[in-house]
Parts: sequence; structure tokens; C-alpha cells
Amino acid sequence: MENLTIKEWAIEDRPREKLLLKGKENLTDAELLAILLGTGTIDASAVELGKKILAIADNDLHKLAKLSIKDLKTVKGIGEAKAITIIAALELGRRRKERDFSKRVSITGSESVYESMKPYLLDLEHEEFWIILLNRANVIIKIQKISQGGVAGTVVDSKMIFKCAIDNLASCLVLVHNHPSGNLKPSQADIQLTDKMVEAGKLLEINILDHIIFANQGYYSFLDSGRI
Repeated sequence: MENLTIKEWAIEDRPREKLLLKGKENLTDAELLAILLGTGTIDASAVELGKKILAIADNDLHKLAKLSIKDLKTVKGIGEAKAITIIAALELGRRRKERDFSKRVSITGSESVYESMKPYLLDLEHEEFWIILLNRANVIIKIQKISQGGVAGTVVDSKMIFKCAIDNLASCLVLVHNHPSGNLKPSQADIQLTDKMVEAGKLLEINILDHIIFANQGYYSFLDSGRI
């Protein structure tokens, strides 16, 4: 079959036809990418191009989501239009996760914070700082981004955080920021900011319940570690 074009394959093996006959869940990642690509090249079918794209991401869809247009274009046969199509599809998937998130979720601990923040922070290559605003029953009122920075850090204005909390009548909040490097160890700046926020929160009667450092493979909780 490797020497045949997709049109010469058996109908049930062609990605589009296979989806119609067997359902989307029965397609491989490469076959789904082939449908997005539409066509292959003289030397490779769309499915083979899909496999090559997955190969540069180590067959990891999380890594694939991080690739840029420039990265995708390193695959022979992938031009700007095909690269844009792939990135757009992956972004739609990310937005779906974000919008599936229920705003009436209760925070019961660090793990529930981590799961709640996945739609917002997973796969980011730059640092962002967010807060989760909660009512007295620890039900989420709002999840709000405070700042965005580069790979190494972002600037956080504590006045903005507490203004947001007051405007939304929050009783308590959780601080969350990501480390794109995957390093879960808090920096001295992280520790100082947390201490500062906890003390300011006491004056305003807005409790800082936790500060979570988010990474794709896990998280660090200031509360679980006894730092709050």
C-alpha cells in the first residue's frame, strides 16, 4: 500500500471514507491529520505527511500543540496553508476544553485547582499569572488572567489582584502561575510574592488559600508544602 496514492487505497482505508464508515474514534492521529491536510505530495500521501508531522512532535499531541508554523514547515510538503490549518484545528480543541469548563466548580484542594487550570495553562511556552476567585463555599466565581510575560517570568501587580477580588465580591482566592520549563521549584520571587499576598489578604479579609505552580506534568502547591 505504501506505493499507492490514497485514491488507490481500499475505500475503508481512506481517512475520509474510514471516518464515515467506522467513526472518528477509529482513525489514527496521522489519519486525522491527513483529513486536515487534504492532499499529500508526489512523494508522500497525506497520511504519510501526518506521520512525519507527528514524528517531529515525538508522537505526542501535547508537543504537537506547541509547534509553530515555522516548526511545521520543516516537514517536506507542509507549506504555510497546511501549517495554519493544523494550528487552527489544535486551537479549536484547546478552546473547546476551556469552554467545557463549568464555572460552578468547587475547589476542594490543590488537585482540583490544577485540573481547573489545564484549559488555560496547558502547553503554554510563556509564563502567565492567573487567579481563581471563590465565594465562601469555595465555589468558583471567576477565573481571571492577571498578567502575561516571557519564558522566564511575568510581572504581577498585587493591587490588580485585590481589585479584581473586591469587584467580584470574592471571599478568597487562589494564585496560579505556570513554569514553561516544567521546573516546579518555587523561586525566591514566588515565595516573596506569596507571603506579601497572604499578609495583604488578611488586612482585606480576602484569604489566599493556595498558590499553585503549574507545569504540564504536574504542580507545586504552597499549601500542601506548608508554605501557607
